[in-house]
Amino acid sequence: MKIPVSVAIITKNEEKNIREALESVKNFEEIVIVDSFSNDKTVEICREYTDKIFQIEWKGFSWQKQFAIDKTTLPWVLVLDADERVTEELKKEILERVKDKDTVGYFIPRKNFFLGKWIKHSGWWPDYTLRLFRKDKGKMEERQVHEKILVEGKADYLKEPLIHYTYQSIEDFIEKMQNYSSLSAMEIIKKNPSKYKILIKMILTPIFTFFKMFILRFGFLDGLRGFILAVFYSFYSFLKYAKAWERIWK
Repeated sequence: MKIPVSVAIITKNEEKNIREALESVKNFEEIVIVDSFSNDKTVEICREYTDKIFQIEWKGFSWQKQFAIDKTTLPWVLVLDADERVTEELKKEILERVKDKDTVGYFIPRKNFFLGKWIKHSGWWPDYTLRLFRKDKGKMEERQVHEKILVEGKADYLKEPLIHYTYQSIEDFIEKMQNYSSLSAMEIIKKNPSKYKILIKMILTPIFTFFKMFILRFGFLDGLRGFILAVFYSFYSFLKYAKAWERIWK
C-alpha cells in the first residue's frame, strides 16, 4: 500500500546515506530528489527509487529544500534528510494522521545518534521538528542555516520518531561545524549588531552553551559522548560569533 505523501530530499555526495533513506520511504507515492551535482554514486542510487531527480547548483539549504517542495505534486509533503530514516511505526502514524483535515502540519521527534549511540539527553531528545505538512499551507523559512518549515494553521505532534544518524565521526562533526558556523555568522551579521555586542556573546555564549547542554539538559548522563557534544557546541557558539566579529571588524 502506497502512502499518499510526497517525500522531498536534497543531496550532495550522499552515497553512504541515501540508499537507506530511500529504502525507508520506497512505499511513499512520490519521491523528489534535488541534487547539487554530486560526483559520487548518489544520483545513480536515487534512480533506482525515483525518476523525479533535479540537478541544480547549490543555493543554500532553505532554497534547495523549497525547490524540492515545489516539485512535489501531492497535497502532503515530508521533508527528509539523507541521514534520516522513516520507521514502519512512523509510516503507520503518518498514514493515519494525514487524514485529519483540521491539521496542516506535524512536528516529528527525532532519535539522534552520535558516534553510534542514541543521545537521550543534552537537548537532543525529543528534538521535535516540523517535517510533515500540507504543501499549500507550508514553506521553508528563508535563512542560511538551521532552516525550518513555517505553516499557516494548526500544527500537531507525532509520537513515532525519525531515526537520525548525525555526525558519523569526530571529523564529520568538525567539517560540518566549519560550514554551519560560517553560515550562522552570516545570519548574525544580517541582524546588524555592533561588534562589541558580538564580542560579549563570543565570550559568554560558549560558557552558557556548555553549562546548558552538560548540566541543565543532563548531558552528563550521555557519558563521554555528552561531554564531547557539549564541548563541540560550545566551540561552535564561539566560532560563529568569532567569524561574525572578524567580518564586521574588517
